Amino acid sequence: MSGEFSASVAPPDSQTSDGWWFIYSGYRLLVETSGDCATIPVTRDPETLGVAIMRRLYLGSFRGRPCYAAEGKPIGAGPAQAAFQEVRSLFARLEDGFFELALTAVHLVEWDRTYQYCSLCRGALKSRNDLRAKQCEACGRLEFPRISPAIIVLIERGDTLLLARSPRFTGEFFSVLAGFVEPGESLEQAVHREVQEETGITVQDIAYFGSQPWPFPDSLMIGFTAQYASGEIRIDGDEIIEAGWYRAGNLPRVPGKLSIARQLIDWFVKKHS
Repeated sequence: MSGEFSASVAPPDSQTSDGWWFIYSGYRLLVETSGDCATIPVTRDPETLGVAIMRRLYLGSFRGRPCYAAEGKPIGAGPAQAAFQEVRSLFARLEDGFFELALTAVHLVEWDRTYQYCSLCRGALKSRNDLRAKQCEACGRLEFPRISPAIIVLIERGDTLLLARSPRFTGEFFSVLAGFVEPGESLEQAVHREVQEETGITVQDIAYFGSQPWPFPDSLMIGFTAQYASGEIRIDGDEIIEAGWYRAGNLPRVPGKLSIARQLIDWFVKKHS
């Protein structure tokens, strides 16, 4: 996160200055647009933007202004240039610092919306003002924002990489393999299992590549590279419906630049070009 951001959970005692408002309706974020650029609204009263706020969370301070995440419902005409847009479509249209905060905001808004009652006794949860958590008013149990770790791995075989297509993908594009980490697994064990389950091959020389929050709704993607070890591709027909080895100069349609999947593929293309 940008050094211009200072995280906090306790809002100012009184809102005496305009703040940044990351207002969501589902995964659609309210932005003001000018040409290809998008900006986050700045206001003291979000209703002037034509929305009713159903829930809000204080994120902290960004560039000297208070920063809020909220769920909103359109109630009337706001500024002519303001509209709800799918947050993933705003990559490269919002400044990087704002886009990172937008991902944090949507994760927390969804958590706040779905975690209203204690998972132990079903008592009402109340937000803490000293840490990012909710506490049951009946039994005292703490509920923290959920983060679901998932591995994503690019597999090399000489000058080719393994790409696969899932029936869950919108559009007929191919990507690298990915899957959630199961209880009791290390990240490396999850890589071995997912690759074996989805394609029937084995890998070796697993190396960490990078990570990316993916709050749709609450994943953390941990990226790896690996080398092919043995086996022939045998797709499971459920998670994967097509897979193959591809050279850098002959790739099928691949994910957009927002995702760590594309970062892995671009790394491979640069390496072999």
